[in-house]
Amino acid sequence: MAEIRVPELAESITEGTIAQWLKQPGDYVEKGEYIVELETDKVNVEIISEEAGTITELQAAEGDTVEVGQVIALVEAGGSGSPSTPAAKEEAPTQAAPKAEEKEVQPEPAQLQKEAGSRTIASPAARKLAREKGIDLNAVKTADPLGRVRVQDVDSHQNTPTAPPQKAPQQAAPQKAAPAPKAQNNGKPVERERMSRRRQTIAKRLVEVQQTAAMLTTFNEIDMTNIMDLRKRKKDKFFDDHDVRLGFMSFFTKAVVAGLKKYPYVNAEIDGDEVVLKKFYDIGVAVSTDDGLVVPVVRDCDRKNFSEIEGSIMEMALKARDNKLALADLQGGSFTITNGGVFGSLLSTPILNGSQVGILGMHTIQKRPVAIGDTVEIRPMMYVALSYDHRIIDGKEAVGFLKMVKELIENPEDLLLEG
Repeated sequence: MAEIRVPELAESITEGTIAQWLKQPGDYVEKGEYIVELETDKVNVEIISEEAGTITELQAAEGDTVEVGQVIALVEAGGSGSPSTPAAKEEAPTQAAPKAEEKEVQPEPAQLQKEAGSRTIASPAARKLAREKGIDLNAVKTADPLGRVRVQDVDSHQNTPTAPPQKAPQQAAPQKAAPAPKAQNNGKPVERERMSRRRQTIAKRLVEVQQTAAMLTTFNEIDMTNIMDLRKRKKDKFFDDHDVRLGFMSFFTKAVVAGLKKYPYVNAEIDGDEVVLKKFYDIGVAVSTDDGLVVPVVRDCDRKNFSEIEGSIMEMALKARDNKLALADLQGGSFTITNGGVFGSLLSTPILNGSQVGILGMHTIQKRPVAIGDTVEIRPMMYVALSYDHRIIDGKEAVGFLKMVKELIENPEDLLLEG
C-alpha cells in the first residue's frame, strides 16, 4: 500500500487546502498522474501519484487544511487496473459514503460525478463558488471558446431555473444552520462566505505590512501627451517587429529602473538592524485574478528591452489568470508596480508588497485642464503614487524618485539614455 503525501512546496509554505480531488476511491491511476489540486497561499498546485495502482482511500476531504508531509490518500500498487480496480470499486461506496455524509454539512458540488470520465476545465474560483452553491460544473454552460468555466458562468447558471431540484435542500441547509447573522442584522438576509486560503493570506500580510512598516505615500501627476503620441506612432510597427503590443507598462518599468538606480534605498529592504541594498532590478507587476491579487516578477528589467518587458508581462498575466504561475514566479521581487487605472481608479494609496520598501501606483488617464505656460490646455493626465517605508526612505528621496519617473514618462526619448 503506497501513501500519497503532501510534498515540499516552498520554503515559506507549510500547509495548503484541498481544492479538488481529481480521482476518487476505486479509480486507477498511473505513476505521475495528477490526483488532487492543492490551494496554497500563493498558487494552486496539482499533486501526482508516485505509484501506479488503485486509490483505496482519501484521508482528507475537499476544503480540509493539510500540512506538508501529511498522508492524504492511499494507493494499492500494482496491475494495470483490470484485477484490482473492480475489487476497489466494490469497496468504494462504503469508503466514500461517510465522506459524502460529512459533505452534506458543508454544501459541495457533485464532484463524484467525475467518475463518469472527463474533468471539467474551470478556474479555481469557479470551482470554489460551485462547491459553495452546490452546483455541478458539468452542467454549467460557458461562452469561453476553450470551454473553461469561469465565475460569471457559475453565477449565470445559479440564476437560471434549470438548476437540479436535488440541490435546493443542500443550498438551504447552511442558512438554517446559521440563524445568528439574521438576528444580528435586524432580520435582514445575509450570506456568509468562507475566505479562500489565498485571500486569508493576502489579508494577513497586508495588515502585517501596515503594522510593521512606517508607510507613507507621496503623489504626483504625469502629462501623458508625449508617450501617447509616441505609442500611437510606433505601436503598429512595434507589433509587426516583435509580435507583442506596445503598452505603457514597459515605459513605466524602464522609468522605475532608472529611478531605482539613482535612489538605491527605494530598491532595498530591512533585515533586522541592517539595510539590504539590492543590486538587481526584478520588478513585480500586480495582476488581478478571480482568486485575488498576485504579483508575478519580471526578472532583470535593467537588461531587457521594451519588447522583452512587454512580452514578459503578458506571459505572467496569462499564467496568473490561467492559474499556472509557479512559486518561483512570485518570489524575489525588489520593487512593485500596480495599475489601478485599468479598473478606473483615479487616485489611491498602494500598500507595500511584503518586505519591499517601495511600490508605484498607476491610475486611470483622464483629460483635465492644465496650465501650459500662460495658457490652459486639455491634456491626458495620470496621477501616480509612491508608497514607501519611511524607516529608511526620507521624503526627499521619495519625492525625487517619483519626480524622476514623471519626467522620464513625459519625455520618453530620455528613457533610451536613463533606462
